[in-house]
Amino acid sequence: MKILLVAINAKYIHSSLAVHSLCIYAKKYLKNARVQIDVAEYTINQQMDDILKDIYRRRPDKLCFSCYIWNIACVEMVIREIKKLLPDTDIWVGGPEVSYDAEAVLKRLSQIKGVMKGEGEETFADICRAYADTESALEEDETLADIRGITFRRYDGEIVANPWREPMELDKAPFVYEDIEKFKNKIIYYETSRGCPFSCSYCLSSVDKRLRFRSMEFVKPELQFFIDNKVPQVKFVDRTFNCRHEHAMEIWRYIAEHDNGITNFHFEIAADLLNEEELALIETMRPGLIQLEIGVQSTNPDTIREIRRTMRFEEVSEHVNRIRKRGNIHQHLDLIAGLPYENIESFAKSFDDVYALRPEQLQLGFLKVLKGSYMGECREKYGLICKDVPPYEVLCTKWLSYGDVLELKGIEEMVEVYYNSGQFEYTMEELGKEYVSAYELYRALWRYYDEHGYLEIQHRRSTRYEILLGFVRQNMPEKADCIQELLTYDYYLRENAKTRPEFAGEYKVEKEFLHKFYETEVIAHKYLPSYVAYDKNQMRKMTHIEYLPILGKRILFDYMNRNPLNRQARTCMIERG
Repeated sequence: MKILLVAINAKYIHSSLAVHSLCIYAKKYLKNARVQIDVAEYTINQQMDDILKDIYRRRPDKLCFSCYIWNIACVEMVIREIKKLLPDTDIWVGGPEVSYDAEAVLKRLSQIKGVMKGEGEETFADICRAYADTESALEEDETLADIRGITFRRYDGEIVANPWREPMELDKAPFVYEDIEKFKNKIIYYETSRGCPFSCSYCLSSVDKRLRFRSMEFVKPELQFFIDNKVPQVKFVDRTFNCRHEHAMEIWRYIAEHDNGITNFHFEIAADLLNEEELALIETMRPGLIQLEIGVQSTNPDTIREIRRTMRFEEVSEHVNRIRKRGNIHQHLDLIAGLPYENIESFAKSFDDVYALRPEQLQLGFLKVLKGSYMGECREKYGLICKDVPPYEVLCTKWLSYGDVLELKGIEEMVEVYYNSGQFEYTMEELGKEYVSAYELYRALWRYYDEHGYLEIQHRRSTRYEILLGFVRQNMPEKADCIQELLTYDYYLRENAKTRPEFAGEYKVEKEFLHKFYETEVIAHKYLPSYVAYDKNQMRKMTHIEYLPILGKRILFDYMNRNPLNRQARTCMIERG
């Protein structure tokens, strides 16, 4: 019997930890069973026909799909079509998008045999055993009736909802990356804990009250495996990684002591829980060894209290600022628009509070009303209206109109382009001085884009600079020369461009100076000490010199030596000579 586990990921670079974990766990559990289990991964951007073709050619007897808010629409389309092609194939679904309304899913999709609810390793293995040990549909139904964690459709059409399964010990979860070549050019997802100690009303992690940790006897060899194989990035999926101090410290200490200079580890943490020992260790780490994702969500105390979140923003600020000043850790801070008691003015304050911390990334997200979450139960109380289609994003609330949401969508786009890209750091810092708040700056930019028809257009990178310069010339013409210079500086910090962009204006470094500089530098290496193995022509291709009139200085951009956090070129001023 052939059973195929299917993951339809958001992007090609993603991998599905869930389906690989189910597959390996079941294979270990069913050592001698008459079952062949395989995994197939696709993306939501692939053509439907390509997915159908590949599944059809595999000819599975049983087909299982992993379902999330980002892929459920695609999954349902595939299910409806593949059932026409493989009418005798039983189809199962699992994952957070189907676990909490399993009966409704079965009623909506007649093609489905059953739903796996909650954690899937043990449940999937039991289903495989049921199919391996039975000969008829009636026998299968009798065996399935004893499996916890499923809701299924009997042979006669009756829907049976079995009790949920107790969460398993995390040490039982398999390590899925033994064949690391299968995951080449993919982000590696890894977990050392399941569940969450907090009860945030918008999050499904709060549903699992039993917080479990993987033992270090498993974790350390697995971390070493990633390090030995020079995996570019390992993304921990633990919901609040540092909720247990000893667990976090042991892992952070291990990766710091065994750092290979290449692998980056990503953690989602609560910054206010960081203590002195953790902060001191983080400060010693190689730049780029770890990156931290920190969910602030709001700085409105009434909002934080209403969503049942624990977050002390004063301590978040203190710890984020301390880490930023050390300059070795990428920090990603999150806000959520559409939460209770947060109107447009309140959100603007939350935005300004977080922006002032200057994280490397500031993600402005929108509330998604997930099935099974407490937030979903409070729709009427909050006047919460959301889309009926995944990802069930907020349209408006008692405090936030749809017009406000549209404004925040515009702010989000401007932040992505002019802040999160890291391409306009010095320009945006200077422009921020002209506005009463960061929020007002990005709102003004959004309105400028809207007025000139620049929204919903895929602009070239250099065009973004030109648009920003146009914005300045319209709104603060007296600063145009200064901003043009800063834009040029920002551009060359990231871009080793040999074709000069139009917005930068005339190139002001004389040919004679350039010739003399590289003739001298190839011998002296005063400014480029790491270029001893290169001739003057190679040095010139790997660097750029720009004259900034306002500073009255020539700046050297060294592209071989970049900041590992923001990829900016090393710079230095060239003395007159």
